[in-house]
Amino acid sequence: MTRLRIGIDCRYVRIGRHDGISRFTAGVVSHLPDRHDYTLLVHDERQLESLPAGIPWELLPAPTEPGEPLLARRVNGLGLDAVFSPMQTMGSRGRRYALVLTLHDLIYYWNRTPPREFSWPIRLGWRAFHLSWAPQRLLLNGADGVVTVSETTAGLIAEHHLTKRPVTVAVNAADPAERRPEGAARERSLVYMGSFMPYKNVETLAAALPLLGPDWTLRCMSRVSDADRARLERLAPAGAIVFHDGASDDEYLFVLRSATALATASYDEGFGIPLVEAMGVGTPVVVSDIPIFREIGGDAAEYFDPSSPSAVAAAVRRLEARWESASSDSVAQAARFRWEDSAEQVVRAVERAVADRAERTGRGRSRERQPRQPRQPRQPRQPRQPR
Repeated sequence: MTRLRIGIDCRYVRIGRHDGISRFTAGVVSHLPDRHDYTLLVHDERQLESLPAGIPWELLPAPTEPGEPLLARRVNGLGLDAVFSPMQTMGSRGRRYALVLTLHDLIYYWNRTPPREFSWPIRLGWRAFHLSWAPQRLLLNGADGVVTVSETTAGLIAEHHLTKRPVTVAVNAADPAERRPEGAARERSLVYMGSFMPYKNVETLAAALPLLGPDWTLRCMSRVSDADRARLERLAPAGAIVFHDGASDDEYLFVLRSATALATASYDEGFGIPLVEAMGVGTPVVVSDIPIFREIGGDAAEYFDPSSPSAVAAAVRRLEARWESASSDSVAQAARFRWEDSAEQVVRAVERAVADRAERTGRGRSRERQPRQPRQPRQPRQPRQPR
């Protein structure tokens, strides 16, 4: 294929601390194959600090701005052949380039509480959007291709007939990290990495602690509100839950390498990067028996009914009985999830979108206007590795 100019929508990259979509974007950008030319699309120059240096970039309005539905008019002026966005909400009306959007999951159709960091108008819009499949279909069919991060979500997209466009799976992954030392001491602790939203069901993990015994602890790594802290502490013995309240990457990996397992009792998930992170360093996982976790954990994980604290405790005991083999199996399972493979799948989806668009419109690559030169990259810098 002819060398393309591809824009990568990086406007969802968090400043200072990655969330799941931000980490997915950074992981893909860091491993893009070199057969095309790329331009990063950001809304704040500080986002570049979490992205690889040396790639040209352009400033666009933030994705939460009111003009987002008409963004394509602005992007047309950049002379790009295609754009990839890690979300499905990028404005597409009037575009003259191929567009690939990403749908990570469908969890908010069943768990409609929006992320707490959003302003109230966005929270209201979020709820309204998820009352019907129609808005989702409109967005996805406005693109030339769709990416999702798991076979589980790809199956749900097909089941609910959400798009007529080709769907490509480009899995989430985890950054490589040093394995736990061979034969190192193992604490009787479970690690939880994630938010405390209702569907995350951290309460079941807390309620399992009394059943495991007095020497077990649950280490919660993410930032936690006073209300969530108090609610969880009432379910477990005093001191059994340790709140790290926003661990650094180094602290998180140190705790993972000494724990018995990473645990999560979510009723639903879009993916589960913490599972890959834990398995990658040799720490097995005990998780809800839901399709996405089966896809990620395979035979290496132990599974439980997320409504039952006693089932959590039983799964932990099963894992203890086979811990050494589970650790080895976990490393092999985690190796299936690589950013290099994900980036390759994203670019293949873009290449297909360009070809499909050309076939539908009856012309090759659009050369209606001379492409504008993007902003040149800054001097190479050492990007931060926030969590």
